Amino acid sequence: MLPLIMNTVPASLGLIAGNRSLPLEFARQARGAGVKHLVAVAFENETDAALAPLVDEIIWLKVGQLSKMIAAFTDRGIRQCVMVGQIAPKNLYDLRPDLRAMGLLLRLKEKNAHTIFGAIAGELKKDGVELIEATPWLQPLMPTAGFQLGPKLSAEQSSDVDFGFRIAKETSRLEIGQTVVVKNGVVLAVEGFEGTDQCLARGGKLAGKDGGAVAVKVAKLNHDMRFDIPCLGAQTVEICAASGVVVLALEAGKTLLLEQETCEQLAKKNKISVMTIS
Repeated sequence: MLPLIMNTVPASLGLIAGNRSLPLEFARQARGAGVKHLVAVAFENETDAALAPLVDEIIWLKVGQLSKMIAAFTDRGIRQCVMVGQIAPKNLYDLRPDLRAMGLLLRLKEKNAHTIFGAIAGELKKDGVELIEATPWLQPLMPTAGFQLGPKLSAEQSSDVDFGFRIAKETSRLEIGQTVVVKNGVVLAVEGFEGTDQCLARGGKLAGKDGGAVAVKVAKLNHDMRFDIPCLGAQTVEICAASGVVVLALEAGKTLLLEQETCEQLAKKNKISVMTIS
């Protein structure tokens, strides 16, 4: 059911779809909430082709084709769109921007997720398309305070979660990354350009043969939820299991946890605690 914070459900909606399962989950949630017409912009080597049957129309582009992306919506009368799913960091280096995207990038003094996607929102607005938050449709996938899967935490693990939360809030404020891996009050890894999965693998390895690493993921202060929504899923829990990370803590009400039934099974099987913190 659509949360009450949505006053009206748009009849038509655009979807800028990144990788993994989040765009698929969003399409299902939006359909269930009453969105009649969904038009998706998808990216080659990024977006899951399984999105196609969940939307009315899908337009495939290369990363960096900003003019074509905007036209995909304006040509079809789409006035509101959402952005869900990530773009692999390596593709941000390999992109070949069109003239409009090149001009956007040249105007930016700092280039990070919030400045780049904020500028894209500005370009969309110039052509009459509003980038809105996807969170009203995704709230059922955002665990709130008190959520926990897997074993109960030890006192030492609880202490590391609190410590990791403070560190992650600070590193995210500094635009470094939103995930940290800690153990016994020591910072093992901080998420950088490589993304969450690689940070978890690196931190778990540094925890040593005994494992026991604790990972914490947060949203940064004044996080713009129109894009770059913190997101975890079954693959994240599998990486924790393979890397020796035994606790995965996410910020309550601000982080998506996809494939929750599968996550619960994996947490139980691998004795990994998945919990919220605030």
